[in-house]
Amino acid sequence: MNRSGRHPVSVPNLAKNAPSPQESSPVPLGSRRDLLSRCGMGFGSLALATLLHPNRAVAGPLSPRPAPLPSNVRSVIHLFMNGGPSHVDTFDPKPMLRRYAGKPVPGGNLKTERPTGAAFPSPFRFRRYGESGLPVSELFPHVARSIDDICVIRSMHADVPNHEPSLLLMNCGEARQVRPSLGSWLTWGLGTENQNLPAFIAMCPDGYPIQESQNWQSGFLPGIYQGTYINSRHTDIARLIENIRNDRTSPGDQRRQLALLRAMNARHLENRGGDDALEARIQSFELAFRMQTEAADAFDIRQEPKHIHDMYGTGVHARQTLIARRLVERGVRFIQLWHGQGQPWDSHDDLEVQHRRLAQQCDQPIGALLRDLKQRGLLDSTLVIWGGEFGRTPAVELPKKGSNQGKINGRDHNHWGFTMWMAGGGVRGGYAHGATDDFGFRAVEDKVHVHDLHATILKLVGFDHETFTYRYAGRDFRLTDVHGRVIEELIA
Repeated sequence: MNRSGRHPVSVPNLAKNAPSPQESSPVPLGSRRDLLSRCGMGFGSLALATLLHPNRAVAGPLSPRPAPLPSNVRSVIHLFMNGGPSHVDTFDPKPMLRRYAGKPVPGGNLKTERPTGAAFPSPFRFRRYGESGLPVSELFPHVARSIDDICVIRSMHADVPNHEPSLLLMNCGEARQVRPSLGSWLTWGLGTENQNLPAFIAMCPDGYPIQESQNWQSGFLPGIYQGTYINSRHTDIARLIENIRNDRTSPGDQRRQLALLRAMNARHLENRGGDDALEARIQSFELAFRMQTEAADAFDIRQEPKHIHDMYGTGVHARQTLIARRLVERGVRFIQLWHGQGQPWDSHDDLEVQHRRLAQQCDQPIGALLRDLKQRGLLDSTLVIWGGEFGRTPAVELPKKGSNQGKINGRDHNHWGFTMWMAGGGVRGGYAHGATDDFGFRAVEDKVHVHDLHATILKLVGFDHETFTYRYAGRDFRLTDVHGRVIEELIA
């Protein structure tokens, strides 16, 4: 992707300030408004052609495009642990906490949002796994079986200890302004290999998380690149995906209705000189039509054999994780799985009980996903990312009116240091990068900011984060803004 905001292939760009393609034409281009109108109409014609001839290869906004840099990654699965899991209880053991249990932590105040007290040792045991010998908490024995394929980043840090801005920073690279999410950037840059399914799917059971659909927003990118929300609590396909079935109209009649709607919308679009929102809506109508057959198959895990169901386990997270693997097989570009919605990893009290319960829900499915992708030859082409918006304090959170119910057995938010991991997709497996201090409060060695993580993810997928830009409002924007550096040590 270059600074002009154009794709590596000749695809019209609907950004309001995007430059025109430098192509000769026997017809005068006329005004800028006329040019944008023609680009919009061109997109409409491509979409209509795809609708009427679904098996014909037609260049469109979601057509697959090669990455400008070498990469084997075809899909990304982002496992988002909503609320902030504790790194010192999962993948970053700190023996010094036990030595100072009940005592002040040397080095001063560990306050983030709320007052903290004495050192709080992890109630969970750690043991070493694999040839790499990396330690993993007893909370994640299934994930630990694949530790030699996992790159653990122990020196993550963010900007603030609040959920809302930290969620947006992790998902969109910006804590305050409206910006496109990581999944939207990647689908804009790469398109998708399956035109009958959304390129970007966000599965979050029991409703939206904090900041709602902003977590998978397209921002100033065309709306077709926004994530499609799926409430994965449901098992019936008709409830899982709204309006997926039409029992009153035949496919042929639906196709003719959409063709008529396309013609009317095209006229509306022409009279108004191009409209990104209208173009996105038109694309959504047509995608919804194509999804009626493909989505029902992709989301139907009953087709899987018993040993695969046994491998992933039971429960909503097992189901949505298995669906994620099926979507990867079908060429979906970016899949985000949310875990902890309703009862998040935000353990201000009863940490031992809450973290154990949450890990039991997702450890087996995540471990199964890693092994399943590998046995199918898909792990090298799938980048798996695990983590939350920040970590938690190594000291106990002190009781305060309105929080943790007077209990002294939980941890507060901690953005100064936390852990994430990646697997597959060209990462360096069996490797732990960076370190927090002896107590796990602050990243001190080989620090990795969220912008650095995003820059590295883009490199793994095949983009230079400094040149992967989109022109909007007279400026070239990028996921990492004006920050970020690629952490080469994380790449195999």
